[in-house]
Amino acid sequence: MTQGLAVTPVPVIEAQHLSKRFGDLRAVDDLSFSIPAGQCYGFLGPNGAGKTTTLKMLMGLASFDEGSLRVLGHALPQDARAVRARVGLVPQADNLDPDFTVRENLFMYARFFGLKRRAVADRVEALLAFAELTAKAEAKVETLSGGMKRRLTIARALINDPELVILDEPTTGLDPQVRHLIWARLAELRARGVSLILTTHYMEEAERLCDRLVIMDHGRILDEGTPAALIHRHVESDVIELRGSVSEALFTTLRSMSAHAERQGTAVYIYTHAATPILEFLEDADNLTVIHRRAGLEDVFLRLTGRGLRE
Repeated sequence: MTQGLAVTPVPVIEAQHLSKRFGDLRAVDDLSFSIPAGQCYGFLGPNGAGKTTTLKMLMGLASFDEGSLRVLGHALPQDARAVRARVGLVPQADNLDPDFTVRENLFMYARFFGLKRRAVADRVEALLAFAELTAKAEAKVETLSGGMKRRLTIARALINDPELVILDEPTTGLDPQVRHLIWARLAELRARGVSLILTTHYMEEAERLCDRLVIMDHGRILDEGTPAALIHRHVESDVIELRGSVSEALFTTLRSMSAHAERQGTAVYIYTHAATPILEFLEDADNLTVIHRRAGLEDVFLRLTGRGLRE
């Protein structure tokens, strides 16, 4: 054996120039990315950016018109069945079977992978504990809260012991306690070496979980990198938010003192690498609420995709 040579791991996903059209709409437009094994990789973007369509292509659930795609070493769409056997999917909407109990939902899902009840019995109990649903094992799905259903959907996605888990907005609509529990469980999976891919609208979720992420809009990748690198690359270090009546004269002055300033409704956002002089200037401002914070991923997202509403 040759000594001293570093072995480059095979990426879990390699996508080259993927495109997908729906009539005249180019939902995914020339996407290329490579995802290393054992990382959490995120897709951020406004509604309609192409995130869910991209995830469906990664699972072999949607075709693509151009490009090439390999998942876990398998070419898609040719080897879609082999890919799905090694991947766990958490869809955007829970699609649990209401006719079965929590435990039976896991056993029934195992059958889709050809797994016998006896073979997965221990795994089912471990997943119930993982999702903190042991006490609800015999409850019908319709009696569960939204957070419990989401935890069960995540547990179900792990029944085949997948190497890669794809999660489409895993915590949307959940209360903070449930969201933090799910974040902790996903961090556990990543620590075990499971690769994670997720879409999310929660910037805190992306910053906490993702090793790398892309920001998409109109089917294209606007930028890619670690959360910290994206923040450093696209926005200034500090943000000063003003709430109240900001005159045009004051806004003009603040804009001259900062790297970037913008209005949004009754709020003004000042982006700067030198916050102290601006804060001192605003000390005597009447009828203004001044909030000073460090720039975050949400500022990057809004800078790249705009503040306009998306339906």
